[in-house]
Amino acid sequence: MKFMKLGSRPDAFYSSNGVRSISSEIRIDIIIQVNETRYLLHKFPLLSKCLKLQRDCSENPESSHLQMIELPDFPGGIEAFELCVKFCYGIAVTLSAYNIVPARCAAKYLQMTEDVEKGNLVHKLEVFFNSCILNGWKDCIVTLHTTKPFQLWSEEVGITSRCIESLVSKVHSNPMKVSVSHSHSNQKGEIDETHKTKRWWGEDLSELRIDLYWRTMAALMSGRKVPPNLIGDALKIYTSKWLPKISRNFENGLSLNSESDPSGSNSRMLLESIITLLPIESNAVSCSFLLKLLKAVNMLQASGSSKLELARRAAVQLDEAKVCDLMIPSVSNDSDTIYDIDIVLNILEQFMLQSQIQQTERTLQSADNGDCELEEGCRSSSSAVTGAMIKVAKVVDGYLQEIARDVNVPLSKFIALTEAVPGLARLNHDDLYKAIDIYLKSHPELNKSERKYLCRTLDCKKLSLEACMHAAQNELLPLRVVVQVLFSEQARAAMAGGQVTGLPRNLKALLAAKDTEPSPLSTATSTPQPHDQWLKSRNPSVSSSKMKADEDDESALKVKQHCLIPSLPKKTMFGKLWSTNRVENEK
Repeated sequence: MKFMKLGSRPDAFYSSNGVRSISSEIRIDIIIQVNETRYLLHKFPLLSKCLKLQRDCSENPESSHLQMIELPDFPGGIEAFELCVKFCYGIAVTLSAYNIVPARCAAKYLQMTEDVEKGNLVHKLEVFFNSCILNGWKDCIVTLHTTKPFQLWSEEVGITSRCIESLVSKVHSNPMKVSVSHSHSNQKGEIDETHKTKRWWGEDLSELRIDLYWRTMAALMSGRKVPPNLIGDALKIYTSKWLPKISRNFENGLSLNSESDPSGSNSRMLLESIITLLPIESNAVSCSFLLKLLKAVNMLQASGSSKLELARRAAVQLDEAKVCDLMIPSVSNDSDTIYDIDIVLNILEQFMLQSQIQQTERTLQSADNGDCELEEGCRSSSSAVTGAMIKVAKVVDGYLQEIARDVNVPLSKFIALTEAVPGLARLNHDDLYKAIDIYLKSHPELNKSERKYLCRTLDCKKLSLEACMHAAQNELLPLRVVVQVLFSEQARAAMAGGQVTGLPRNLKALLAAKDTEPSPLSTATSTPQPHDQWLKSRNPSVSSSKMKADEDDESALKVKQHCLIPSLPKKTMFGKLWSTNRVENEK
């Protein structure tokens, strides 16, 4: 930290009955009122350096030897005024980044310029500011901190803008600089050279208030010399410092609003400012961070445009998300659900749309390389999209299990989420089955047709043995689903090792039909669909499913007859099936 000393005389100020005076043998001839404090001083040292005091004295001459001058709203208060007075008297003062702003504003207010006297206070402060403050990184940060009470004055004398320019130039000169002071240690306590942070400037800039931070980051980004991921890291540091823990506050029923910000306007302004600073490049910030900001947007009821922008950006990287990231609190008056399901559906729709666009672009790009390369390009493009969708489907099923416990989640929205991802994206249906089971337990009021409507996405052929055992004994499932579970397990056991020839003729025919025709129980998942149909809405009303439910009952009975399963309780039926499977496996 740099500092500068001016003057050499010892401090001669003293107080008496609320009045500040200078210890001197010369009689005082001027009284200056600064806020609530009165100063008894001498004209000569003051008027020789302060043009404002010269003019005030000439405009208000008094016959008495004592002249009274009032200085209301003095910038920096009595501390800054005394600093200027001490300079006039030659009393020693020390200047640093902590007091240069009020001193500079006070010197401007008193007009202590070179026009009055050479080597005046304004000149000396400018020399110190330009040669020392602007050359020091920490000095600039501290100086910007001290501008808060003097925002207009600081802007007028150019302190704020010059400090920001200095900080930006230092980051641009070496944005990847490693700061040893912020290095990490390994488990043995030794400094790990490979994990030293490259965010030295991000941590320091996080100390700035939001208006100064926004101006500094905007200037950094406009120079295009700092990698987008470093900008993203800096924004994450700032958000963690100035916004409370979103998830913890929501779980504890707390609000982001503090006692100093009861309406949340400051936090809302801070949040929206951070969103405007997000780099346009994808993967500059993590999907988890974007969804954390989205939680804050909901809780603070920030602008709708901010919410849509975050949803759009999160959709691009949705395959990176975790279930906890999607648990966005609902604060809408139109919804009684705990979590905001609509915004998750919106994100899923945009993810599917963007996946389709990316696949189309890759296909067209590959077409320029010839037929052979086109086929190979389409194959690799399709596999990449499928990989992302598989991850998303896994997260969606986990999200379904969480919201299924909420008794206020309507059936239509729950089913919309189950059908929001392509059937091919689910490699198995164990997680989906678990979500459906939780929903059935949390919503015992569902009627027969609604339970069948809920289970229509479930593909029993994609259930593990453990899930089948549970489903076969699940009293909440529709009969047709239980029958299909038993049928799938019997068929799986019979086909083990390719020994299908030993099956009864009627079961062989049913298996052949099963392989060639889509099952009415899992139409949405067993039938491959074109990619462009994944985005179509598949939410038929529950009221229209009664006729289909009757048809499903008839189909279930036919399957039951074909499989020659006796009318026994579910547990007995499954025990018999399990015995049959064991016999077949032993053969």
